Amino acid sequence: MGEPQYQAYPNLQLSQHIFQLTNPYASAPTQQRSLQALQNAIREQKMAPLYRHLAHPTEGILNASGEGTTAQPASQSLSNPATIASLRRSSSSATSLLATRRPSLGKVSLPWDEQLYEELKKDNEKELEEIQKEEDEATEKAGETEIQGARAKRAEFWAKVGDKERAISAYEEAFEKTGILGTRIDLVLAIIRVGLFFGDKLLVKKNVERCGSLVESGGDWDRRNRLKAYQGLHLLTVRSHAQAAPLLLDSLSTFTSYELCTYSSLVVYAVLAGSVSLKRVDFKAKVVDAPEIKAILGDKEDKLAALTGAISSGVSAGDEEMADGETGSSAAVPKAAAVNLTTLGQTKPGQQEEETEVDFKPLASLVNSLYAGNYKSFFIALAQVEENFLNQDRYLQEHKSWYVREMRLRAYQQLLQSYMVVGLKSMADDFGVSVDFLDKDLARFIAADRVPCTIDRVNGIIETNRPDDKNKQYNDVVKQGDQLITKLQKYGQAVRLRGSERG
Repeated sequence: MGEPQYQAYPNLQLSQHIFQLTNPYASAPTQQRSLQALQNAIREQKMAPLYRHLAHPTEGILNASGEGTTAQPASQSLSNPATIASLRRSSSSATSLLATRRPSLGKVSLPWDEQLYEELKKDNEKELEEIQKEEDEATEKAGETEIQGARAKRAEFWAKVGDKERAISAYEEAFEKTGILGTRIDLVLAIIRVGLFFGDKLLVKKNVERCGSLVESGGDWDRRNRLKAYQGLHLLTVRSHAQAAPLLLDSLSTFTSYELCTYSSLVVYAVLAGSVSLKRVDFKAKVVDAPEIKAILGDKEDKLAALTGAISSGVSAGDEEMADGETGSSAAVPKAAAVNLTTLGQTKPGQQEEETEVDFKPLASLVNSLYAGNYKSFFIALAQVEENFLNQDRYLQEHKSWYVREMRLRAYQQLLQSYMVVGLKSMADDFGVSVDFLDKDLARFIAADRVPCTIDRVNGIIETNRPDDKNKQYNDVVKQGDQLITKLQKYGQAVRLRGSERG
């Protein structure tokens, strides 16, 4: 099917920079670096449409007075349904790119330069004329392959300069005019990235399903493998961590979708999704002991062992110890262990920026302390993960409150399932929190039937109510039977009424 195409644009790291400009949790140096990267990209890539979308005095979503929407004339009635719908679309587009609905740019701002915009616009028009000329020449003198190449070049141009609607339209046109399955899959993956760039979850969902159908109809291994990462990231953005975790974790060993995210980001997403959703046995095999994760999160010995293949996980873990003398020749490889896994695959200059060094210690501490039952360290690590990862990532920040709450719940459930009675003070000490905090936090989970226990504050104990499977099955049958009887009674009454009408 050929090599993957259309991978260069849009640059999803640029959308992260835009997000950081309005991220209240980002430091001033981080915002300054993001601003510089954004300004450089706008100039180098001639991104006139994106520049206008962001910084225009009246229409720009970063404009404090616009508050993420296009300014409306005073004479235009807000009672007009079309006007209201337009406002909603604009607001949705703004908040999907920004960290807040009402951006506060106290630290940095993206200034509007009318002269720069006009220069960029002229450059865009000139490039479009060249693309049109190339397509006309291909139509007259060349074959369908050259014509398709010119169409695809126009789609990539609109994706490069940040015009969402025109990019999607051009990709769709190219999709309709080609019959090569591999090319069609690549075009849909490009549309997915446009949706991810602008935070359009409905567009991403629709095209992930569409791409899945294309891959199942005969896609090659590489595209099938790339789609797995796309699916996992999409599910993560819509808070389906249980479905995202297997896809993201499976992608670690065969990851090639560097146009989607960096390898270190994929590790973070996979670890966070697996930690909150996997059962303990799977959590141990696929996260705690996974060599791909140890190569990033582990200490020096673990990283070295993972990179040299000395450790493994799963059902065959430990088999490497039976190797007869072959590992001796690879013992001198550690010098090459300086390979940075987070930058592997970045073969195209400028496609990915150099990553700032990431401190994975909080994430490693979160994983190890949760599995080991060291809950005081777990709570400290959870707070650090929220600060260093959840607050700083455009895909994760939206769900950070839910994630932190679910991780606290997981720790509570893990401890309580081992005891019939636990001292409230003892449990609070284990978690490094006050009794009042633990009481209030557990009470919310108990009221929602998430933790099967009761709190006796007078005696200072927590009593667990272990669910009886037989009683639960009996209660479910009774409940479902009552619902069935009610439906049958309503059906009988409806039949009698119709019979009386016929009489």
